Formats: sequence, C-alpha cells, structure tokens
Amino acid sequence: MGEGGEPLLLLHQSPLSSTQFDAVLPRLAVEGFDAVALDLPGYGMSDEPPDGATLEDFAGIIPAALSAMGWARAHLVGHHSGAVLAAVHAGSRPPGLGRLVLNGFPLLGEAERKHFATFYFGPKDPKPDGSHLLVAWQNRLRATPGWTDLALMHRYTVEGLHRGGSNWRMFPLVIAADMESVLRRIAAPTLLFTNTGEDLYDSTRRAHALRPEEFAYAELEGGTHDIIDEQPEAWTRVVTEFLRGVRRA
Repeated sequence: MGEGGEPLLLLHQSPLSSTQFDAVLPRLAVEGFDAVALDLPGYGMSDEPPDGATLEDFAGIIPAALSAMGWARAHLVGHHSGAVLAAVHAGSRPPGLGRLVLNGFPLLGEAERKHFATFYFGPKDPKPDGSHLLVAWQNRLRATPGWTDLALMHRYTVEGLHRGGSNWRMFPLVIAADMESVLRRIAAPTLLFTNTGEDLYDSTRRAHALRPEEFAYAELEGGTHDIIDEQPEAWTRVVTEFLRGVRRA
C-alpha cells in the first residue's frame, strides 16, 4: 500500500505470512511509505525454498523483491524470523539498504534455544477425529504467553496450518543461528524494537546491548509477540519515527 511513497519492505514471523501486517499497511501508507509485505519462501503464497536452504537462501527473497519492484533503495522492517532475515541481509552490507528495524530479535542463550525448540510448527498428520487441529490450536496458545484475543489466536492457528508442509522449515535455522556475529556485521542505521510482554523481550535488549552506541532502541508496554495486531498505531509510530530519523541510530 502507498504507491509512490518511500520504499519499505516488511518481513513476517514464523509460521505466518504477509497478512501479519494487514493492520499497519494502511497506516504506513498514510505516513508516506510504499509498503510491501512479503510472503517469505514456503509461507503464505510464496514458492517453497530448495531442500537444505540456509538462512542466506531464505534472505534471497529480499534482493529479488527489490528488483521486482524496481527499487534501488528501501528500508527494511522484520519481525522475529523476519528480523533474522533482515539482519542476515543487512550483514552482507548490500547497496541500497536504507534504515533497518529489527522487531523482536532472537539473540538466544542455550536455555532459550531448548525452550523454543519445543514448539513444533511442522506438518500435522490428519486424524479422522480432527485431533491434529487441536494440537495446532494448543501449540499456538502455548507459543503466545499472555494472549488475550481469542479471534486472533484462531486466525493465526489457521494461518499456520495453511502451509504446514513448508512454513516450519526456517524456524530451526533461526533458533540455532549465531546471531551475535550477524549483528556485528550490520552497518546500516538500526533500531532494536520490542515490547515488554513479548517472549523475545530480554533477547532483544541483549541484542541492543551488543552495540548500544550504534543501535537505537525502543519498546512498547505490554502486548505479546502479536504486538502488530495488538497495538498497530503505537507500532507504526515507533517504526515511522525511526525511519524518518527522529530516533537516534
């Protein structure tokens, strides 16, 4: 949304799709951005990545999207898994990268890696009694501590089932990756952005602490890792202020 505005690419979390940004796309357009939300490889309506795909392979959708849009330069906003791909792309120091927003960043310790590895987003074998659907539902609730919106939990459970054969494949790569080395390679103006109720709050603060003089930081109060749907106006304000250079980087 926002044809003719300032180019902006948005990258979603696992195991969802570009619809994660439905609540903020109109707001970003009003703020003067030409905002494009991508379906990452194997998610939403995008083609599956090849077998053995690396994080770098997944991040290859970013320059492909820039080329398809005819953009020589764009800002990049990523959320959770999308933030990892944004950081991987930025760490290669590509030409044409504007400002970078990493929203909910998994700079994980060993205990956190083991915890997140217990969340299974892989294919659900259909059962005649439909019990596999209940497994998906329970997993979504467990993976969203502090949730309050029942309709949102339903929507995202269905979204996760839509491409269940492929939309789990990036998640193990994300939780196993050496994100510290990735963050240290970034040269673009960068905002580490989180909210106090999300499960990556502490890890995002640690990511900022790696380079506190170079990276900007912002947080919202409350919410979960579905903050974009829960506080779309506040989320858009923080992102817009940074992309406009109001917040220091």
